[in-house]
Amino acid sequence: MIDGADELKRKLNELAAVNAAGAVAKGIEKVKAGAKLRCPVNDGELRQSIMSDVYLERDRAIGECYTNKSYAGYVEFGTGPRGQESHEGIAPDVAVSYTQSPWWIHEGPGENEVDRETGEQYGWFYIETDEGRFYQCTGQPAQPFMYPALADSQKEVLKGMKTAFAAEVKKKS
Repeated sequence: MIDGADELKRKLNELAAVNAAGAVAKGIEKVKAGAKLRCPVNDGELRQSIMSDVYLERDRAIGECYTNKSYAGYVEFGTGPRGQESHEGIAPDVAVSYTQSPWWIHEGPGENEVDRETGEQYGWFYIETDEGRFYQCTGQPAQPFMYPALADSQKEVLKGMKTAFAAEVKKKS
């Protein structure tokens, strides 16, 4: 029998039980703050929708920063030819496919429609039909805000997590 083996085993079990969720929560809040700072603002809806969450999955604490707005990906990655020519700053491991043909967006209050103020703000060409006004769109440049927030805070988040873990380990010693 090795001297102190039971004590070592007990301490290792305690260390395995260190709660990582607190450190992950602090880290993901930094990412969220960075995303909100970088988020382009028209009416503030997208910026206000940026959220974060931490959950446990088996023996891991997982932090997520996300938005529930369906158009967030169009802002992050851009659309059409304009998005394809200017997508610097998007996540390097994401493959994006851009349509090359112009498309038409109906004027209206719906989620897949655009209001007149926005159409005029961008100076989009439009036609009037019996079904209403339609704006021709050839895309928008990418305006990455989520990935750069993660990439730019990575070192700070890891440093904070190491500090938090070291403090927990010290408490258990």
